[in-house]
Amino acid sequence: MIIDTHCHIDLYDNPESLLNECEKSGFTVLSMTNLPSHFEMGYPFYKSHKKIRIALGMHPLYSEKHQEEFPIFLRNLNKTSYIGEIGLDFSKEGYSTKDQQIVTFTQILNNVSSQSKILSIHSRRAEKEVLDLLLKHKIQSAIFHWYSGSISLIQKILEAGYYFSINPAMILSENGKKIISQIPIDRILTESDGPFVETEKRRIHPRDIIKVIEFISIARNISVAQVESQIQENFNVLIKRLK
Repeated sequence: MIIDTHCHIDLYDNPESLLNECEKSGFTVLSMTNLPSHFEMGYPFYKSHKKIRIALGMHPLYSEKHQEEFPIFLRNLNKTSYIGEIGLDFSKEGYSTKDQQIVTFTQILNNVSSQSKILSIHSRRAEKEVLDLLLKHKIQSAIFHWYSGSISLIQKILEAGYYFSINPAMILSENGKKIISQIPIDRILTESDGPFVETEKRRIHPRDIIKVIEFISIARNISVAQVESQIQENFNVLIKRLK
């Protein structure tokens, strides 16, 4: 049983093939987009799929396109219950555009705060700022994707009712393992972040999430079946908020 809450299907070499393969395998996948125009192009391909949904995104590292793309975001907002990838990136790569990122992220939160949406959040080197904005806008359902921030902030994120999605890259680093150890199992979701993660010298596939499940099984001393069941339950709790 695979639940992939953060995968960029549209960035694989053959997105339609991967989409159909995941559907055939019974995987549940939330497919992120980096810009609203990418969502608009991909949306028709997802309409017939039962367990795979496309999310409406505005990646912080695409900030030079945010202003021209925002009208596209607004006109597609009612087409999906899933928003992502969105957030802030104050790493060396994104720091020079932090002001525009904050403007965009704030605009997005203003528009989704009164709606039932599930948000997949990018927060690299901006974890506190992201959390503060989510709380300010009273966001109910958010998943911190590939969290790499301070251990001390995890408790505040948990207190806000938010979740963390874990990918196979995180279980290979000491910092990732420390972070995972601090997250209660009822707040863990799984992700691939494909194709940005590599495993065994190849691009990751959603089925590789089994490695995360096996890692949690060993770390928490529970069966693989129990881990799978808990992650399904966690995901179901979020989905029920959409109704």
